[in-house]
Amino acid sequence: MRPPGTGERARRVMSKDPTVLARIARLKSGAPPRVLDLFSGCGGLSLGFHAQGFDIVAAVEFDPAAAASHGANFHPEDPRHGRPRDITRLTPEQLALELDLGPVEQAVDVLVGGPPCQAFARVGRSKLREIAEHPEAFRLDARARLYLEYLRYVQAFLPLAVVMENVPDVLNHGGQNVAEETRTFLEELGYDVKYSLLNAAFYGVPQMRERMILIATRRELGVEIRFPAPTHHIELPPGYAGSRQVALKLLNQGALLDTAPGYQPALSPDRSLPSAVTAAEALGDLPEITGHLRGEIRRGARRFDALVRYPHEPRSDYATLMRSWPSFENAEGVRDHVIRYLPRDWKLFGRLRPGDQYPEAHAEAVRMFNEALRDLQVQGRAPRPHSAEWRQLRASIVPPYDVGKFPNKWRKMEPDLPARTLMAHLGKDSYSHIHYDSAQSRTISVREAARLQSFPDGFVFKGAMNAAFRQIGNAVPPLLARAVAGEIAAAFQRAMAPDRPRTGRLAA
Repeated sequence: MRPPGTGERARRVMSKDPTVLARIARLKSGAPPRVLDLFSGCGGLSLGFHAQGFDIVAAVEFDPAAAASHGANFHPEDPRHGRPRDITRLTPEQLALELDLGPVEQAVDVLVGGPPCQAFARVGRSKLREIAEHPEAFRLDARARLYLEYLRYVQAFLPLAVVMENVPDVLNHGGQNVAEETRTFLEELGYDVKYSLLNAAFYGVPQMRERMILIATRRELGVEIRFPAPTHHIELPPGYAGSRQVALKLLNQGALLDTAPGYQPALSPDRSLPSAVTAAEALGDLPEITGHLRGEIRRGARRFDALVRYPHEPRSDYATLMRSWPSFENAEGVRDHVIRYLPRDWKLFGRLRPGDQYPEAHAEAVRMFNEALRDLQVQGRAPRPHSAEWRQLRASIVPPYDVGKFPNKWRKMEPDLPARTLMAHLGKDSYSHIHYDSAQSRTISVREAARLQSFPDGFVFKGAMNAAFRQIGNAVPPLLARAVAGEIAAAFQRAMAPDRPRTGRLAA
């Protein structure tokens, strides 16, 4: 593959690329924009674009369960789409051939995804150019390969628009602005590029989740890149505001602002906007889970083979949307409303106050242990201090983690606030999101995690419980993706017919 700036590719980039013009003509004819989702996971970005009328024609995902979920939701009749694919072993041409996409240069209009970027922060612009010229150069730093393969796909497909999602730290990873490095590469390919930091809670997601969003559009479109205006208001807690400042540290150091022209500050939410969707609004209509308190849950795999019917009508506009999302409607109930087996801590969960974290949980557990000792003393059966029996009793009540090392490991959600950021670690434990309802005394279920990410109830997750939690924690919130997709759709509309009013398919 020749690098940008040489040969035929240079002539195409420096002038108006005929393949790009052909795709613009296709959209002018009324055809829906086609999306390729790389590192797609189960499909959070895909779902947001689907909601705005885009056609999700293909995805590449390595994890088998996540790939199966994406296929089941977007191409349920075609098993080819549910197969896992390794982007390091799959060329763009092979993907187009496998899924009947047609010639690569005409196959898609939008490429989206969240590639791993940590290693690229150490590769830098010169290495990226070297890799474009020498396909085997990635071996000099194999960790960078996934990110660089993403950019290879952009270079091969030359979509009309690119959307890249990642953690805010890409703006300051080891003192390097990865988003800015990406911008310079994409501009050499013929794109206008901007990036910003968006918080999902500002777009109707019941979760405070900060993300870097990069948008690139072909210069042939001749449109200004815009980021979605907030639809909801919340004063972010200090931790979220602080993390944003850390991510922006490079850009806040005077002259560095001049070297990061791609950064565009996000619009601040107006106080007149509706308040952010709360955890109670997101989860309050789902069936209660209390069987664990009666010994009805055992250790073992949790599968999604039992329908749990809704106990009543939706209690919020958000719950109504989750049941009525177009193409993913669900009027019956949910099958993935299952929780972890955590017998040591069920009683403790119920005694925590909303907002309590691990230090408070540990202190409460010590109180519960002392209460248990007093009860045994009354019965004349108290174990000798620090004996094997004493230690066994303490271990059955008090979690073993160091209070100083794990302050954020646990958190009981506040019902009147959006949830804190869901992580992929949900696949290992769910202590970061303890249900706010003390009467249920548990961590959140798979479906509740999906609700907090804004996946509608008709969206299915393949695999067992751990795999589903991991998929949800890794995903882009669909409502945030929908907001970004709306701006891409509006940009296309401005390019095709400047006087055509902006429209959207899905009403919140």
